[in-house]
Amino acid sequence: MTPKKLKERKVRIQKLDRALAKLFPHASIELEFKNPLGLLVAVQLSAQCTDKMVNKITEKLFKKYKTLDDYIKANPLKFEQDIKSSGFYRNKAKNILASARMIKKEFGGKVPKTIEEILTLPGVARKTATVVLKEAYGVTAGITVDTHVIRFVQRFELSDYKDPVKIERDLMELLPKKEWSGFTHRVIHYGRYLAPARKYDTTKDPLIKIYPPAAKKFRV
Repeated sequence: MTPKKLKERKVRIQKLDRALAKLFPHASIELEFKNPLGLLVAVQLSAQCTDKMVNKITEKLFKKYKTLDDYIKANPLKFEQDIKSSGFYRNKAKNILASARMIKKEFGGKVPKTIEEILTLPGVARKTATVVLKEAYGVTAGITVDTHVIRFVQRFELSDYKDPVKIERDLMELLPKKEWSGFTHRVIHYGRYLAPARKYDTTKDPLIKIYPPAAKKFRV
């Protein structure tokens, strides 16, 4: 990012974030969980799946698998069926159950509290890691970059990249650390409830006034 782009984008993202804060002042995570392990499972299930569907799955799942040992002792085939409606269920089941075993063996039965440690768990990349650390432990280790954030960044030209890791790096440079978590939640709500990945009435979108070229971009 050139110094000129950095300066322009810092001004733009500050305006956008202020507008988002007015639109969604109480934006927060919509996955339902009771403890760090439950959150880890829910976030792993949320890949390519809506939060609404994940909550429907975990409502039953968390009654059946209440402790770490319940996951460790789980029958893999039965567990696959328990999460089947989340999509990609075989791979998700494999990673969730392997994570449970690793948490027991390597981390004393507790979901890790550092980015370095949690990234060693099977199937856990930065998106999952940053969500779990922030929502379970209040640890801000980065900016969660999901499909909503990627689309937002591209629509409003806040990064030159499509890769989530590189986008996160740019956003961390553009935003003060105290705004990292809130920004992600607000952008996700914006994508879900106001600006879908299809044509919509942009005249009712106050963010378009801040950056008019975004009015012509939907699926990016």
